[in-house]
Amino acid sequence: MITLHRLGHAEQELHINPDLIVSIEAHPDTVITLANGSKLVVAECPAAVAAEVRDYRVEVLAGALRARRESEGAPAPVALRLAGPEGGL
Repeated sequence: MITLHRLGHAEQELHINPDLIVSIEAHPDTVITLANGSKLVVAECPAAVAAEVRDYRVEVLAGALRARRESEGAPAPVALRLAGPEGGL
């Protein structure tokens, strides 16, 4: 779920399933159209809504990749360390 705010109600959070978003438009207010035809007017600009959706998808995909690695028994990625001539960094 992503967290947005209804226009005029900045103190109240609105949680939306980003998979249901069909379109995001500015009329000049930001209007989100959901798959069921509902429309929501939110305080965030379209770019901010798109960034929230992108961040949500990155988090979901990263979790899926982690779960896949764990189920295959592959070690988690580690940072590359370069050692100097005496073995130090």
